[in-house]
Amino acid sequence: FYYDVMPRALITGIAGQDGSYLAEQLLSEGYEVVGLDRFPQAADASNLVSIADQFDYVRGDLRDPKSLAEAVSNSGASEVYHFASPTFVPESWDNPVATVEAIVGSTARLLTAALSTRSRPRIWLSASSEVFGDTDVCPQNEFSSMRPRSPYGVAKLAALGLVRTLRHHHGLFACSGILYNHESPRRPQHFLSRKVTRGAAAIALGQQDELVLGDLDAVRDWSDARDIVRGAALAMRADEPRDYVFASGRGRTVRELVQVAFTAAGIGDRVANSIRVNPDLVRRSEAIQSVGDSSLAERELGWRSAISFEEMIGAMVAVDLVELGKAEFSSE
Repeated sequence: FYYDVMPRALITGIAGQDGSYLAEQLLSEGYEVVGLDRFPQAADASNLVSIADQFDYVRGDLRDPKSLAEAVSNSGASEVYHFASPTFVPESWDNPVATVEAIVGSTARLLTAALSTRSRPRIWLSASSEVFGDTDVCPQNEFSSMRPRSPYGVAKLAALGLVRTLRHHHGLFACSGILYNHESPRRPQHFLSRKVTRGAAAIALGQQDELVLGDLDAVRDWSDARDIVRGAALAMRADEPRDYVFASGRGRTVRELVQVAFTAAGIGDRVANSIRVNPDLVRRSEAIQSVGDSSLAERELGWRSAISFEEMIGAMVAVDLVELGKAEFSSE
């Protein structure tokens, strides 16, 4: 699929991990990029420093249908990428109402805004592997049973259902990525991956003695965020809209994550004496491992995970070593 004029992309959540990486990629490909924000002047742009003067903002509120419709129309976007969403699954248990509203409500309003815009922009939704929940197969693909087991997973499944329903009913080019865990140095520090890389860096620098974790045998399918957003762009350029699983296809334990992070920090021989398991952090075991099958994306889009797990974790540790080292130096 090719555009006759320079394409223009609107990105919700542009300042986040995925949104910022996608913005960088699209700009490098000649796109014009616009970020959606309620208060553009107050937006956190720490992930956007390298491209701060290369994109614009449009004012819009995902909670307000009129404001959102105007933003989509005013942006002149031919593609709209919806990344703005709560992303920390455990928090969805504390406020399921807010979680459902933020994920399902914003998706419904964005799809409606696209339908009301004369240009009918293409729409991308970031769904989640949490939609599978207690599924009965491993690895999971686009046709696997979906039985989410968290309010976050339920909300993501409902949003995925909206995309599929409006795509079928209105002929809207709307596609979803069912995304497995994907990380980078831009991942917030309360996520497991960053907690581990940050902890490894802090121990290597002598700033802490141990890292407290939950189940070391829990399995996750980790990819690099840059690979994932590349998949999003490919899906939006396909001839027909579809939903795709994007994942590395390999399950790794938290124990493996720890070992790779500690090795990258130069303290691979200190894992046994530096890790403490807190039973309160151990969740119930999963009957089926969460591992994705991206065969459809590989066949139809030519997508493959290109950045290795070791390279990804190494990059995260390197950034954490620098940040923690600077913080220590500045406090002296």
